[in-house]
Amino acid sequence: MGSEADVAEMTGPLLAGGASDGAPAAEAVPPWREQLTVRGIVVSAILGVLFCLITHKLNLTVGIIPSLNVAAGLLGYFLVRTWTAALARFGIVSKPFTKQENTVIQTCVVACYGLAFSGGFGSYMLAMDQNTYELIGADYPGNRAVDVKNPSLSWMIGFMFVVSFLGLFSLVALRKVMVIDYKLTYPSGTATAMLINSFHTTTGAELAEKQVNCLGKYLSISFVWNCFKWFFSGVGDSCGFDNFPSLGLAAFKNTFYFDFSPTYIGCGLICPHIVNCSTLLGAIISWGFLWPYISTKAGDWYPADLGSNDFKGLYGYKVFISVSVILGDGIYNLIKIIYATIKEIVNARSKQGRLPLVQVQDDDEGSKLSAEEKFLNEVFVKDSIPPWLAGSGYVGLAAISTATVPMIFPQLKWYLVLSAYVVAPLLAFCNSYGTGLTDWNLASTYGKIGLFIFASWVGQNGGVLAGLAACGVMMSIVSTAADLMQDFKTGYLTLSSPRSMFVSQLIGTALGCVIAPLTFWLYWTAFDIGNPDGMFKAPYAVIFREMSILGVEGFSALPQHCLAICSFFFFAAIAINLLRDVTPNNVSKFIPLPMAMAVPFYIGAYFAIDMFVGTVILFVWERVNHKESEDFAGAVASGLICGDGIWSVPSAILSIMRIDPPICMYFKPSLAG
Repeated sequence: MGSEADVAEMTGPLLAGGASDGAPAAEAVPPWREQLTVRGIVVSAILGVLFCLITHKLNLTVGIIPSLNVAAGLLGYFLVRTWTAALARFGIVSKPFTKQENTVIQTCVVACYGLAFSGGFGSYMLAMDQNTYELIGADYPGNRAVDVKNPSLSWMIGFMFVVSFLGLFSLVALRKVMVIDYKLTYPSGTATAMLINSFHTTTGAELAEKQVNCLGKYLSISFVWNCFKWFFSGVGDSCGFDNFPSLGLAAFKNTFYFDFSPTYIGCGLICPHIVNCSTLLGAIISWGFLWPYISTKAGDWYPADLGSNDFKGLYGYKVFISVSVILGDGIYNLIKIIYATIKEIVNARSKQGRLPLVQVQDDDEGSKLSAEEKFLNEVFVKDSIPPWLAGSGYVGLAAISTATVPMIFPQLKWYLVLSAYVVAPLLAFCNSYGTGLTDWNLASTYGKIGLFIFASWVGQNGGVLAGLAACGVMMSIVSTAADLMQDFKTGYLTLSSPRSMFVSQLIGTALGCVIAPLTFWLYWTAFDIGNPDGMFKAPYAVIFREMSILGVEGFSALPQHCLAICSFFFFAAIAINLLRDVTPNNVSKFIPLPMAMAVPFYIGAYFAIDMFVGTVILFVWERVNHKESEDFAGAVASGLICGDGIWSVPSAILSIMRIDPPICMYFKPSLAG
């Protein structure tokens, strides 16, 4: 399976609570109710507001949002520590602050600010408003004045409450498969766990101390480097180190450049080598060969004078081909899990024993588990969430949602909402699995599929709004499910109870349903949102509306040969996965992962190059000093990702205060002669 990076090897004492003899069983794990505290919820709400503001800011300006999980864990720790120190001044003794409580706070914050992203405040919700309608032009074919719904707090909060909780119930039953059996890395989740564990090491284990120092050192380096980079990043998107043509200007045009991003180098250090090499291979196939080839067909396959985000041109190929690879891979893995699960249940019935834990891998992994990993698995499986609760929760919420969404969007009929909820768990699984491998949450890509299909299904009469609303329904489920699994990975490594994590996610989602629309309203009333010449351009609003209009015109509007190329990539992804499963291990470990290959197809090659740099550093380090790389690679990676994550707070504050970087560093070819 994808990333069977041996978690036990990678983690060392730091991830299991710092016991120096490798037997962490002595560590006391508080019962799940004690992991949820009032101060934790208050801190989560404060951080939720801060992170929602940051997310909206990024959403409405550039449309790209990094993972803030790590910053959430760190700031949660500092706030509670400050809180207890302040109370101690007045002689009030507080309950000890455990790493489990820290994890629960981080989970709650992520659930809250995740809704600022999946709520579509910079994409599908804005695409419905009057501004975007006027921007595209009243005379644009398919852009009709009746397909307009302006933002208002009442319907936005209502809509969030109705659709946001389903994602939590959709995959909770598969958490053991994803975290223990498949050993997916979830790089941000792992980095956050290392950070939280490093704060709460009780035993004075020398290694834990060294790891904490190492993490602190690289965190500072990453933070200072980001601060330095900011001064050269100018106004607009073309300045600074993020646009440094390190491999030459021709390669830069095709997104092949090293962009000096500590986050992706850190991901490269945490992700298994095969994942990093797969992303690079995907980048080379798409940006090295496929897109340059298709762009030579401009004027033949598609009109030559289209904008860079026009679905009728190259952009259409990029989105749909990457989506077809992701779906091929996701469907294959889903079928494989269902098959393995059914097989286990049948075996258990025949033995009349208790239902065993799903074990997808057939080798003798169990015998190789360290005492440390056995303990982690034990704690993770102990406080389970009953499958009937997850199932009935999903069905019940889907029923409520199916009844109420059409009241908010009359264009989206009840049977359309219902059909969205039938396929949503499949897409949620695909996304969660992909996030576990590469750390990229592709919720908006799945949202675009939903948008396209539903818009074309409803057709001329209200299809544009129906598509956008369906996109919202899909995105919230798919995004929440991936965040949930990322958090379960953190909880697994910090010995937190899945039950307390789940309750915390419910609380965080409820907070987010109120905080995200309110913080958006602040921007909506204070600034000129969606003005193409202003600061808050909201680039995705126009793109999403264009897509929905195109969806109404149906698949016939796709560029030439696009459907054929997509079908080829869809079946290629299934074939590669099949090949990985039928070949012996010494061969299959060199076969790339389609899910990891698909990400750069859409996003660009730059992050694949960064991750590959991380993998090369780790590869050399393992050869030079294997023991040291085993002990410290995770700490270095977490430090790099954390420093980057923390910098997002001051950079957003500078941006909100309209303080621009003083220098714009950019590159152009020197003129010959």
